[in-house]
Amino acid sequence: MKKSLQLQRNLAFLAILLLGIKLLAWWLTGSVAVYTDALESIVNVFTGLFGWYSLWLAARPRDRNHPYGHGKVEFISSAIEGLLIILAGLAIIYEAGVQWYHPEPIRKLDKGLLLLAFTALINFAVGTYALKTGKSSHSATLQAAGSHLRTDTYSTVGIIIGLVLLKITGWQWLDIAVALFFALVILTTGYRILRRSMAGIMDEADLTLLDELIQYLEKHRRP
Repeated sequence: MKKSLQLQRNLAFLAILLLGIKLLAWWLTGSVAVYTDALESIVNVFTGLFGWYSLWLAARPRDRNHPYGHGKVEFISSAIEGLLIILAGLAIIYEAGVQWYHPEPIRKLDKGLLLLAFTALINFAVGTYALKTGKSSHSATLQAAGSHLRTDTYSTVGIIIGLVLLKITGWQWLDIAVALFFALVILTTGYRILRRSMAGIMDEADLTLLDELIQYLEKHRRP
């Protein structure tokens, strides 16, 4: 648990750093697609900080008021993350609509693309590690954070591809199309995280885990 707590703390500080880089890229380009990436990073900051707190609380021993411990708070943290991701997706759709009716020219794409590429590499590496650690420690918070960071990476790569095509073709509508596409991806991710969190809160049966347990018992039982 101590390792998970330290990792979640590092994720929170990393989210703040990457948010600053993406906001700089948005300021340089004025692209609604880059805004999509920056807005998702704002969610990363809030969920990173809350996830840090929830892991700290979950690590506390059981007491009189919580005879079964504080582990359920991780599912609440994960549910909040899913809800914030959904809200971010809706905000992106709104901003894309504004850009459609009041288009603004894209600026300094080269610098913006370099900044986004850097954040994508960092997010993928850290997200993979967080997801692996979350699965090994059975931490819903770390698994949600790792899954979100990996999705954030794919979104960033897709946005980069879309902006490169925009730069080549000069088609301004590509900026809005890319933003809308990844808004739908973000909404889907938010729903899945929220669904998994609610399943944990309601103690839904994990059939995959039960199957693994049965196989383990069958393999190691005595005649």
